[in-house]
Amino acid sequence: MNGPRRSALLASVRPMLEPDERIEVVTIVTTSPVSLGRTTAFALASAIVSGGSMTMAPAPTAMHLVMTDRRFFLFRGEPTVVWPRELVMTFPRAGLVRTEIDDRRINSSFVLSYPGYEESLQLTFSAFGRKKRNQIAAAVPVGC
Repeated sequence: MNGPRRSALLASVRPMLEPDERIEVVTIVTTSPVSLGRTTAFALASAIVSGGSMTMAPAPTAMHLVMTDRRFFLFRGEPTVVWPRELVMTFPRAGLVRTEIDDRRINSSFVLSYPGYEESLQLTFSAFGRKKRNQIAAAVPVGC
């Protein structure tokens, strides 16, 4: 993440921080929901609407991720401007677990989830983001 984009993202996050909350990681990730039921329903609905001529699946989305000592912030990124477009979600680190890292040549990923909940979130990091990936992986225990 370049300097102006990082500065703009930090300027967006700082007003949302609690007293004494520390920013630990700032990076760009690709996210995708991990829910077989929803993905299957989306593919089936697109096939029905198109008369069977096409099937679609939800596409991964590039996001700006900020990890603090207490929680995660995900902002929708805008490739043509420096400022993040909107805050998509905030979720606490407490109780969060991850899968083992799936390391591939061009990227790597792991899935974040809360035990007992169906919804999960896959974070995919580019090959250049391995250092940030390792920082996040070290902060979230393996649990699924």
